[in-house]
Amino acid sequence: MSYTPKDLVLHEEARTKLKSGIRKISEAVKSTLGPGGNTVVIESPAHTHGITVTKDGVTVAKAVQLLDPVENLAVQMMRESSQNTANIAGDGTTTAIVLAESIVKEGLKHLAENNISSNKYIKSINEYTDRVIKNLESVSKKLSKKGLLDVATISANNDKDLGKIIADTYLEVGTDGVVTVENSQNDQTFSEVHKGIQLKRGWGANSFVNNQKKDECVLDDCYVLLSDHVISNVLQIENVLKPIINGGHKLLIIASCSANVMNTLSANVVRNGLKLCQIEPPQFGYKRHELMNDIAVATGGKYFAEETGDDLNLIRMEDLGRIDKVIASRDETIMIGGHGDEAVIKERVKELKVQKDNTKSKPEVVFMSERIACLNGAIGVIYVGGNSDIEQKEKYDRVDDAVCAVRSALDEGILPGGGVTLWREGHKLLDGEDQLAAENLSESMKAPFRTIMMNAGLSDGDIKEIEGLVSNSDSKMGYDVKDGMFGDMYKMGILDPLKVTKNALKNSVSVATTILSTNAIITMAREIK
Repeated sequence: MSYTPKDLVLHEEARTKLKSGIRKISEAVKSTLGPGGNTVVIESPAHTHGITVTKDGVTVAKAVQLLDPVENLAVQMMRESSQNTANIAGDGTTTAIVLAESIVKEGLKHLAENNISSNKYIKSINEYTDRVIKNLESVSKKLSKKGLLDVATISANNDKDLGKIIADTYLEVGTDGVVTVENSQNDQTFSEVHKGIQLKRGWGANSFVNNQKKDECVLDDCYVLLSDHVISNVLQIENVLKPIINGGHKLLIIASCSANVMNTLSANVVRNGLKLCQIEPPQFGYKRHELMNDIAVATGGKYFAEETGDDLNLIRMEDLGRIDKVIASRDETIMIGGHGDEAVIKERVKELKVQKDNTKSKPEVVFMSERIACLNGAIGVIYVGGNSDIEQKEKYDRVDDAVCAVRSALDEGILPGGGVTLWREGHKLLDGEDQLAAENLSESMKAPFRTIMMNAGLSDGDIKEIEGLVSNSDSKMGYDVKDGMFGDMYKMGILDPLKVTKNALKNSVSVATTILSTNAIITMAREIK
């Protein structure tokens, strides 16, 4: 057959199947929302024993693949809503799916029951969304030290021990520092903070080790040579090696070296007492080039790069960077106290922050954060442990979400949590001019609050009673489902990052309105056996 056959689904049938797919993924994901949310067990060949246990919404969403192609398209679109939220804010994935499901459900009902233009209806929803986001931004508060601990604890599913580890790590690295999450080699969960540039590259030869007890090479007041050239002959760097040796200085080489050069350097270290260490350049491709440039800025040196036509044979002592201390272990290197120009460093950090704000890719956001931390000199690593691989994976997801949530709160501030802020903003929309669109967004913005209550086991009557209290109280008041108390959400420590809340709303509306405007679906034809 010279063409690929397609199936065409139209009108009511298309909308019904889309609605069915959305309901299925939403039921799976929203069961995890809030302190009373449940874990989801996922069969996956990628994990030990083929099982993943998680409360992370985006992990659940990624695992859902439906047999019906039209339903599965709806799942993919909903997954995009949660993934976009995770990429930008790092959390709020479940909220995004709950919101999107409700907007689609209400919207399909309104479009079916009323003779209205879907384009005008969707335009009104988008206008109301913009208004809500502006209101959210106007009522947000700056994150305090106590608030930092509260956000970390709430986002880690109310685990106070994990919350304290995350909060303490952020306090130590500072606002421009970066916190990453890795698996621990044992059952303990702990954090380490490196005050300086951390590179995932260790010493190139064990002959460089001068601290045998810790298996490290430690050099104080050290020069730094930076290049992506492969040093194939020691004569290429003779212009700096001679003054280093004659002056009794120390040198860190961040460049690839041939076997002959490594042997020559090792022999001089062992026999002649040369104080030197070599490590491979970090990362690969464009990321290597960017990081090496950052290290050059931080240390005040010059980066000799092939793509800019730099000739390593012309290197001089004035081209070398300087650092107060380097600690190189088998697997990583920490550089402390770079001698770069403070004005140049600040300008580079400013540029990177703008780039970070303008990118939507989560890996790129993480890379930009690492580069900023590299220049400002503070990197925290939280090592997550567990008594089993399943427990470790579940805990890792919670810690990763909490770390991202704290970062978002530091970036843009906080709001009363527990879904209460969206509930209040949704309640205000009931006075909107386009009654149907206002009613849709209003009801949808109340859905996360109600889902949290339902997951905590509250009845419909209890939920209505609490909603009555919310509607007749101050904006900071809300309900703590964990302790069964109505009170000040700031004082109770139930907080949501503004960045998470507004991006969950923005992305859910974007995906939901796209689905509402759909009237025909084309899929690859499947052979039914």
